[in-house]
Amino acid sequence: MFKYLKNDLPASIVVFFVALPLCLGIALASGAPLFSGVIAGIIGGIIVGALSGSQIGVSGPAAGLAAIVLTAIAELGSFENFLVAVVLGGFIQILFGLLKAGVIGYYFPSSVIKGMLTGIGIIIILKQIPHFFGYDAEPEGSDSFFEVSGENTFSALFNVVDHIILGSMIVGILGLVVILLWDKVLAKKAKFFTVVQGPLVAVVLGIVFYALTQSHELFTIASSHLVSVPVPDDAASFFNQFSFPNFSAITNPQIWVIAFTIALVASLETLLCVEATDKLDPHKNVTPTNKELLAQGTGNILSGLIGGLPITQVIVRSSANIQSGARSKLSTIIHGLLLLVSVILIPKLLNMIPLSVLAAILLIVGYKLAKPQLFKKMYALGWKQFVPYIVTVVGIVFTDLLVGIGLGLLVGIVVILLKSYQNSHFLHIEDKSNGKHKIKMTLAEEVTFFNKGAILKELDSLPRDTYLELNLLNTRYLDHDIIEILEDFLYKAKERNIDIKLVSKRGVEENPSSFIQFFKVRPKSNISLS
Repeated sequence: MFKYLKNDLPASIVVFFVALPLCLGIALASGAPLFSGVIAGIIGGIIVGALSGSQIGVSGPAAGLAAIVLTAIAELGSFENFLVAVVLGGFIQILFGLLKAGVIGYYFPSSVIKGMLTGIGIIIILKQIPHFFGYDAEPEGSDSFFEVSGENTFSALFNVVDHIILGSMIVGILGLVVILLWDKVLAKKAKFFTVVQGPLVAVVLGIVFYALTQSHELFTIASSHLVSVPVPDDAASFFNQFSFPNFSAITNPQIWVIAFTIALVASLETLLCVEATDKLDPHKNVTPTNKELLAQGTGNILSGLIGGLPITQVIVRSSANIQSGARSKLSTIIHGLLLLVSVILIPKLLNMIPLSVLAAILLIVGYKLAKPQLFKKMYALGWKQFVPYIVTVVGIVFTDLLVGIGLGLLVGIVVILLKSYQNSHFLHIEDKSNGKHKIKMTLAEEVTFFNKGAILKELDSLPRDTYLELNLLNTRYLDHDIIEILEDFLYKAKERNIDIKLVSKRGVEENPSSFIQFFKVRPKSNISLS
């Protein structure tokens, strides 16, 4: 595991700075104690990171669950009751893993996964621009179009002009310049600049700027524009930040409904993230999805037991991890340890970090996920790839992650049905034979009920006085629905003076009296019938 320490340690520091405000912001948006987000980040890093089969995926609290958590806490009456649902949700996820439900992740079209990555990249950029200029009305980590502040993604952008904080803007610009200079110029000059990451330097400069300008009326940055980690007075008050589930409420049916909802949504987000991170991974590691569900379930059980939010694998942190050069799960684990150590030892120092400098880091992450070239590349692949891709992107930007993916998946399914409709057969028209036009229809290797419309339309359009050769030599699966269509066509063929020649590995038959009987009495064919 320590083989790639020189890669993983710098990457873990970047992920730590990305994860810290997101953990706090998601907890705030969820209506939960701030420390619950930090707990979820620590367990997602250390426990899930150690158990997971993913080499570069990073887990923690997810924005996609914030609305569910907010509603659930209100419905159940207390955060302690809600924690019971988190624990139960973890057990349900383990059950999903044991039932091999992780295979679902492989059935999302590549175009939708790429659209998810691009959509998240755009959302990161749009959501971080206000923070970059010091407009922090919306908590960090939000991915929904409609914000808890009452604004939406675009109205918040328009309102930035009236809420610019000069100190925050200067720190944001300074941090962005440092990161770009580090990445594009200095990293190519000396090894030192690859070991010490640009985001770390940007954060240090942000802290120094804040410390030097605290008494300056024009450039000072108020505490509302800084990271806000809970600061305990002593060891006792630190441990008082932990909450514990109220298991006496386990008989409440609503808790079980919420538990299943958490398990389902968290598992789906995790599987989508696994597919996405595996695509981003330059070393093309493949994550075992069932093992990932077991790891996530274990993490959610532990998180719920000590007062943490639900956990999923998260694309923002995972992509930051990949972009920073991580090679193994050690990066994820170290980032969790950094969260743990820092909130214990240096919470006051963390609270000197301007949110704008962290926004600068996230802007770079977002841009790398949503480079303009990606749109051109997907467009070049043709409409069957581009349409599900762009629908997913637009859906994510104007709704939220899960709705956007759902829309993209729906369009992807429609595209598959269209392709299936078009590829069920092909026709070859030959010269007249015995005074009749000879038409050869060759069916595809697999013909299902999806192909009914195309085949039925083709058969109905055949002219009178036609000689039809129906070729099934390459067909390995023929749905019973298709056989019924052929049965019905026999009657129409007689009325329209159409002769039929059926060719398959079962033999050749001229004008068969029944397709059903033809296939039943010749069992040696390689055609599997349903």
